[in-house]
Amino acid sequence: MLKGFFNVPKAINEPVKSYAPNSPEKKAVLTAYQQMWKAQIDVPLYIGSEEIRTGNTRNITPPHDHKHIVGVYHLAEKSHIEKAIANALDSKTKWASMAWEQRAAIFLKAAELIAGPYRAQINAATMIGQSKNIYQAEIDAACEFIDFLRYNVEFMTQIYSDQPKSTSDVWNRLEYRPLEGFVYAITPFNFTAIAANLPASAAMMGNVVIWKPSDSQVFSAKIIIDIFKEAGLPDGVINVVFGDALIITDTIIESRDLAGVHFTGSTHVFKDIWAKIGSNIHHYKTYPRIVGETGGKDFVVAHPSANVKQVVTGLIRGAFEFQGQKCSAASRAYIPKSLWTEVKQQLITDVKSMKMGSPEDFGNFITAVIHEGSFDKLAKYIDQAKKDSDIEIIVGGNYDKSVGYFIEPTIIVTTNPNYVTMETELFGPILTLFVYEDDQWEATLKLIDNTSEYALTGAIFSKDRYAIEEATVALQNAAGNLYINDKPTGAIVGMQPFGGARASGTNDKAGSAMNLLRWVSPRNIKEVFVTPEDYRYPFLGE
Repeated sequence: MLKGFFNVPKAINEPVKSYAPNSPEKKAVLTAYQQMWKAQIDVPLYIGSEEIRTGNTRNITPPHDHKHIVGVYHLAEKSHIEKAIANALDSKTKWASMAWEQRAAIFLKAAELIAGPYRAQINAATMIGQSKNIYQAEIDAACEFIDFLRYNVEFMTQIYSDQPKSTSDVWNRLEYRPLEGFVYAITPFNFTAIAANLPASAAMMGNVVIWKPSDSQVFSAKIIIDIFKEAGLPDGVINVVFGDALIITDTIIESRDLAGVHFTGSTHVFKDIWAKIGSNIHHYKTYPRIVGETGGKDFVVAHPSANVKQVVTGLIRGAFEFQGQKCSAASRAYIPKSLWTEVKQQLITDVKSMKMGSPEDFGNFITAVIHEGSFDKLAKYIDQAKKDSDIEIIVGGNYDKSVGYFIEPTIIVTTNPNYVTMETELFGPILTLFVYEDDQWEATLKLIDNTSEYALTGAIFSKDRYAIEEATVALQNAAGNLYINDKPTGAIVGMQPFGGARASGTNDKAGSAMNLLRWVSPRNIKEVFVTPEDYRYPFLGE
């Protein structure tokens, strides 16, 4: 084994490419998009060194053209999950004992593969499979994915270098062991970078992983797998399974070797997993680490001093980028009466200017929501809003799923601050506004804090520093990520560690060393150089 205190490359955030007309990156991603659109991929289970095709398959269809099939993926049975657990545990000893710099090199190489030869592929796959426009794909599937890998390597070295105090006769050393067992990573459809980071962050710290991607993210998950393989990730370190979430999760939770769960998804599912682990706690070798980022009902509050154009831009981008399918999306807003007329006019103008359609057309700001279940749920809320007396839909309100799952960006104004769409996470392009009296600023802050069970993100718009301070204090428990004069989305790795509390999760802050610490179990070693040979202490001399 090589010896040395190794310095890793300084982590930098990947620059976002512009995809301007006639740019080489635009040409590359459109070429990749068209090739992948015409191809038919066949995605197996990845268990150890095997690619397993069960023959029980589901189609992969783009949300913006749900009759078009771009491939299939294979579904696991219980026996496959048991095999994945066994393969992960068989791989554990060799992977955990690998020198940290060798693990780091794999993920640093993966980052450069994404930045270079795989950039167009992973962006195109995200555009096709998740209906992201090119900008949303670029900041997610390329840049944030790269940032997670680069910064996690840097965070890993920071953790390893954090050592206790020693003296001339006692050397204290802290080693950061991987968890005893395996980690179960469950990832969502909406961010390719999150889907990659949840298994990769645990693996980077020496753990073996069983990864279940969302059924709606398989297309880009295949590219993630290809990248990790080309980067040199050994077989069995990250095992990938698809299929019935209940069967997979229940089989994994039955294993006494479960050491941790890394989760992003719905609050309800996360609580169910937590409850099952709790009821099974006497069975495990160790207490499983449970890390989760779940839902949000994220707010924007404008003070009477706020700049109207800034508020409107924050609302439009925060609520409607990627069709509002971000856990951080602005979905409820509080506007002072003195600004309302101007805010309303600008919101309507901006929404009406948006184009909607396939992400292949770079003129489209809005594309489709992820699947029919999401479409039907959102349409139901819109239909109910049209019937309710305390509601006005000021723009949008139409939908069509004949070709793709298209929901118009919709803005609802309510006179009831506790209306259902002010409290319930919708995960779609629906923004609900409440107009408050200017002299009710303090009361509105209390209302914001008490309205939702979630506490993920929020934004304050104001020119008044006293008002900003007051809101920051009043809303200290209402958001794990708070934005001042900016939209409540777009956390950047290494700059804004991301996560929330209350029903929004365990707040373990992806994009920081705090998250990586959850995937190690420290052991302190004390070595004494001159060991005592007599039990008697000096005070016994009398």
